[in-house]
Amino acid sequence: MTTVSRSRRTDGQHSPREPDADGDRSVLDPDDIYHILQTRRRRDVLRYLHTADEPVRLRDLAEQIAAWEHEVTVENLTSSQRQRVYISLYQSHLPKLDNRGIVSYDKDRGTIESTPLASQFDPYLVGIESPTESDPWPHRYAGAVGCCGLFLTAIAGGIVSIPWTVAAVLVVLLFAAVTTVHAYSERMLSRP
Repeated sequence: MTTVSRSRRTDGQHSPREPDADGDRSVLDPDDIYHILQTRRRRDVLRYLHTADEPVRLRDLAEQIAAWEHEVTVENLTSSQRQRVYISLYQSHLPKLDNRGIVSYDKDRGTIESTPLASQFDPYLVGIESPTESDPWPHRYAGAVGCCGLFLTAIAGGIVSIPWTVAAVLVVLLFAAVTTVHAYSERMLSRP
């Protein structure tokens, strides 16, 4: 495989060189990947396109990203929230992704679709959820804390009669179990 070589332009910015003689631009430079991912809106564009089966409309993309940013549904967005994201995508982020060959952006039609280069971002986006998706683990840990609190209150109130050392071991075992399951599930999610 070849890499996309970078050349320094006179304005100090990196620009992709022309494809190799065989036309291959199949691998992005790690610096390009990190540069693209440093902006949340570009990460959101890649995340949205990852789930799309066909070209998406700029309006739909902008609305969903605005909804994620403001933690509301698309229906509850204000026109100014939509417009700020739309303009930012239209003028900056989508042209940058298009110039790098990561997306195919048709300004005239207002459509965007990912290219094969976009798949190189998947390992970096795995585990990064959109703001509207919730991570269940904080709730599971909070549930464990609540159960332990009720259990210890029952012991202190004389409702449950077991030694404090046994109660302490049970609490530690519960948290060890929750943490082990959490670590295992994260490991399974990060596997290719």
